[in-house]
Amino acid sequence: MKKRKFNVILTKIKMKNLIGLTLAGVINSVGVTMFLAPVDLYDSGFSGTSILLSQLTPSFLTLSLFLIVLNVPLFLFGIKKEGIIFTIYALYSVFIYSLFAFLIIYVFPVDVSVVSPLAGDDLLLCAIFGGVISGIGSGLAIRFGGAIDGIDVLAVIFAKKLNLSVGSFVMIFNLFLYIVSGVVLNSWILPLYSIVAYVSGLKTIDYIVDGIDRSKSAIIISNKADAVCRELSSTLGVGITVIDAKGYYSNTTKQIVYIVINRFQVSKTKNIVHETDPRAYITISEVSDIFKSVKRSEKKS
Repeated sequence: MKKRKFNVILTKIKMKNLIGLTLAGVINSVGVTMFLAPVDLYDSGFSGTSILLSQLTPSFLTLSLFLIVLNVPLFLFGIKKEGIIFTIYALYSVFIYSLFAFLIIYVFPVDVSVVSPLAGDDLLLCAIFGGVISGIGSGLAIRFGGAIDGIDVLAVIFAKKLNLSVGSFVMIFNLFLYIVSGVVLNSWILPLYSIVAYVSGLKTIDYIVDGIDRSKSAIIISNKADAVCRELSSTLGVGITVIDAKGYYSNTTKQIVYIVINRFQVSKTKNIVHETDPRAYITISEVSDIFKSVKRSEKKS
C-alpha cells in the first residue's frame, strides 16, 4: 500500500517543474550571494534571517546551513496544509538554493567576501539588483509549484490565527527582521536599503507569477448591449460573453457584457462603450491567469 502511494506521488512530480525549480534556486542564490550578502543587505523572510545569523555566528555556521535549518522543518511542518507535492518541490528549491549559495561563496572563483563582484559597494545598485534577481528566483519557484522561503508556509499556518492576511504577516515579519538588524548593527542605513531590496523583490515576484502584461477583464452593463458588442467585436476582435441580468431597484432586464482585453485596449474599450451608450456602466479589473479550453482532439493527441 505504501509502495503504491509512493508511486502515485512520483507520477505527480513533473520534470518540467524540477527544471524550473532548479533554475529558481540558482537565480535566487545569485541575487543573494552576489548582491545582498556581500554588502550586508538582507533578503526577506528566512533568507534574510539566514544572512543575519551567518554574520553574527562563527564562520562554520554558514548561510547555506541556516537556510536548511530554518526552512526544512517549516516545510515539513506545513505538509498537511500545503500537500506532499508542494512540500517536495519546496524542499528541492531550498536544497538547490542552499547548494549554489555554498558553491558561489566557497567554491566558485568569485570573491563575494567584501563587496559585490558586479555592483561593488554601491548599496542602491546592490539593493535593487539583488532584490530583482532574488525576486525572479522566488517567483519562478512559485510558478513551478514550490517555494524558496518557509516564511510563506509560516504565514499560511499562523496568519489566520492572528487575524492577519498572509501578505500582512510576511510584511510584519520582514519589518521586524530589519528593525532587529538595525539594532544589532547599530546602523539603520543597511536595513533601510534592505527594505528597497524587499520592495524590488516583491514587485518582481508579482510580475513573474502573474505576468508582466496582465490581462484586464471588463464588465459592461448597458441597455444597448447588442450595439456595444458589435462595435467591440469589429474594433478589438475579442471574444465576448453576454449575460442576462435584472436591475434590483429598477426591476428592469439588462444585459452584462464580459470581455478580456490587454492593457493597450482599455482606453479603446471605454471610448467605444461610451460612444455607443453614454449611460453604460463599466468596471475593469486585473486578470492574473487565463485558462483556455482544450479541444477533445488536442487531449487525445
